[in-house]
Amino acid sequence: MKKVLIFCMIAFGMYSSKMAIASQFADTNHLLAQNTSSNEEFIARGTEPFWSLTISKKGGIVYSTPENRKLTFPYVTPLQASGRPADLVRVYRLQGKTNNTLIIKKENACSDGMSDKQYPYSAILILGNKVLEGCAEKK
Repeated sequence: MKKVLIFCMIAFGMYSSKMAIASQFADTNHLLAQNTSSNEEFIARGTEPFWSLTISKKGGIVYSTPENRKLTFPYVTPLQASGRPADLVRVYRLQGKTNNTLIIKKENACSDGMSDKQYPYSAILILGNKVLEGCAEKK
C-alpha cells in the first residue's frame, strides 16, 4: 500500500509540475502577440528567384513575382521575440491552406546581392515547403 501511495504522490507531483510549465508558456505566448509598433508597413524583396512582398494594414500582405504570380493574405498583427525590443523581430503567420510564415528581423545591414542598397531588415518568407530569403524596409 505504501508503494502505491508513493507512486501516486510522485505521479501527481509530475503532473502538477507539467501544468505549471504549460501555464508559463501560455503567459509567454500572450506576451508575444502584443503589437510591435505603430508603423506596420514594409516592403520585402528577394533575388534568385525574384519576389516582393508588401505589408500594410489596409491592403494586407501581398506576395508577387515577375511571372505575375500573386498571393494575398489578410493582415495579421505580428508576433515579437519575447524579452526583445518590439522592432527587432516580427513574425507574421500568414493564413492559407499551408503553413506560411514571414519573419522580418532588424539587421545592421542587409544586401539584396544585386545592388549597392543596404536594407535595415532581413526577411525570410516560408510558403508551404518553399523558403525565400531577402531584405526589407519600412514603407
